[in-house]
Amino acid sequence: MLSTTTTVTAAAAAAANPIKPESVAAATVKPIKFKSEPKLDSEPELFESKSESESEPESESKGEPNPTRLIPLSCSRANETSTFQSCPSPPLEITNVPSTSPPAQPRQQCPSYFRWIHEDLRPWRARGITRRAVESARRTANFRLVVLRGRAYVERYRPAFQTRDAFTLWGVLQLLRRYPGLVPDLDVMFDCVDWPVINADRYRNKAAASPPPLFRYCGNESTLDIVFPDWSFWGWPEINIKPWEELRKEIEEGNKQVKWMDREPYAYWKGNPAVAETRQQLMKCNVSDSYDWNARIYAQDWLKETHGGFKESTLASQCIHRYKIYIEGSAWSVSQKYIMACDSLTLLVKPNYYDFFTRGLMPVQHYWPIREEDKCRSIKFAVDWGNSHKQKVQSIGKEASDFVQENLKMDYVYDYMLHLLTEYSKLLRYKPTKPPLAVELCAESMACSAEGLDRKFMMDSMVSSIRDTGPCELPPPFKPAELKMLQRRKDDRIKQVEMWEQRAWENRPKKKL
Repeated sequence: MLSTTTTVTAAAAAAANPIKPESVAAATVKPIKFKSEPKLDSEPELFESKSESESEPESESKGEPNPTRLIPLSCSRANETSTFQSCPSPPLEITNVPSTSPPAQPRQQCPSYFRWIHEDLRPWRARGITRRAVESARRTANFRLVVLRGRAYVERYRPAFQTRDAFTLWGVLQLLRRYPGLVPDLDVMFDCVDWPVINADRYRNKAAASPPPLFRYCGNESTLDIVFPDWSFWGWPEINIKPWEELRKEIEEGNKQVKWMDREPYAYWKGNPAVAETRQQLMKCNVSDSYDWNARIYAQDWLKETHGGFKESTLASQCIHRYKIYIEGSAWSVSQKYIMACDSLTLLVKPNYYDFFTRGLMPVQHYWPIREEDKCRSIKFAVDWGNSHKQKVQSIGKEASDFVQENLKMDYVYDYMLHLLTEYSKLLRYKPTKPPLAVELCAESMACSAEGLDRKFMMDSMVSSIRDTGPCELPPPFKPAELKMLQRRKDDRIKQVEMWEQRAWENRPKKKL
């Protein structure tokens, strides 16, 4: 007897509960006074609008998806509670369109941060990527992903923290559904741990072996890990963070609830300080009976939030301060996109890591740099300065939220994934094959047996139709001179802010003994 099937549709978004920030008694301390206030009009290059290389907003898709291009998700009722689900045959586009076929109608050029794809893959340009090099990355990898003619196979090596691996793989499956026939054959090792591990110094010598090509969520200047969009773009069920496309729109609406001028004139941060010493130091910047650093810092108790239904952690309701602090955890933090999506000015504590889009940000254009070694004084200066230069601060905050809302849509997240994986596949010096212990993965095998928020977030983030147009056009690699100029520009802007800050503290009236 044939089993009955049901077609699963995306669940409706839950209404956000407004957060009620704890009340804090602020100590009365006068703002920093400048003997000679920085003449910002003499530094116009620090407050420019979008650079020429920055992408303009993509035009919204016109009309509803073509019903002939919809992709069903069929779950067998007999197997919905089982961990096993067979994968259906791929759409005709996958079997009939060669994986090397270019998109018929390329869209506009991708945002400028896509250029870093070329830099991340540069270590393998000369010699390519061998099977041996890929397998050498198994030492720390959580899973191996192989894509063959549009079908995904995964071999798991070790559990990842929470559901990082599951939602990362779910994201890849959505890419396959969105662009059938365009995702090339692949063989990828993926590490879901926060910090990068491929030390660049070990591979600088030309006689050294090729570095293991290992994918993860972030990198830094001393490592060669290949950065890839993190799992939270498809949801983080353990702490009730919705898929990015839905949450991005909610934050955009939340921005409208309190006008910038009516927001609390302080710097806000709420998170888990236990994961890093730098965050524990940040807690000392909180307001006290004796001093006010212009910061309102809250420790997030996720266990309490879990039991309380996450009523005090609704991200879309946290755009109520003029300034929001971003600080790394054990490595980079997924919170940066949520913080920058508010129109508030992002006070960015000097980072040690980058993810796939943050290298496209510019100091004093998208954020205000904060010293890592002297956070409290740096935060106080930034807030005092901002409250004295409200128009400038609002323009920077708006520039950042525009960047996130326009250049970090899921359209671009998927395009980044496609371009990165396509460029990576060009470097493979062998034909990928299915590992003996790998199992096929598809939307049915993951979502049909999922429960609770796992299932809801998968449904909410599921790609339901094939993309009728191709991806955005990948911009060319940086020239060496361009990279140097870009880094110099960032460094000069940070030094300028630090000079203003130092001058302000030196000119601050001395307390009488």
